[in-house]
Amino acid sequence: HVQLVESGGGSVQAGGSLRLSCAASGYTYSSNCMGWFRQAPGKAREVVAAIYTGPGITYYADSVKGRFTISQDNAKNTVYLQMNSLRLEDTAMYYCAADIDYDGSWEEALDYNYWGQGTQVTVS
Repeated sequence: HVQLVESGGGSVQAGGSLRLSCAASGYTYSSNCMGWFRQAPGKAREVVAAIYTGPGITYYADSVKGRFTISQDNAKNTVYLQMNSLRLEDTAMYYCAADIDYDGSWEEALDYNYWGQGTQVTVS
C-alpha cells in the first residue's frame, strides 16, 4: 500500500534552517506530483511547494519563494524540503502529499491522493 513517511521537523530559532524528508513507497514514484503542505493551528492547510517528479519541475507558494527549496532523489523515491531563513509564521505541521494522477494542478489539497502523517516545525 502507499506510504509517505516524513521526517526532519523540529524546533529552530528564527533565521535558522531545517530539511524535511518524505520517503514514498507503494506506487510508481515517477511522473506524478509530490507536494509539501502546512497547517498552523486555526488556519487552513496551504501548499508550500511541489515538484513534478518526472521532469523535476518545481513550484512554490509566494510566501516561501527564495527561502525554501524542494528537491528529489529518484533513486530513493524521496522528496526533500530545504527551509532556510525560517520565520515565526513558518511554524506549522508540515505534510507530504502525492498526486498520482497529476494533471497540472498542484496548489489544491484536494488534488492529492495520499498524505503523510505530518512533521511539526516550530520557529521561535
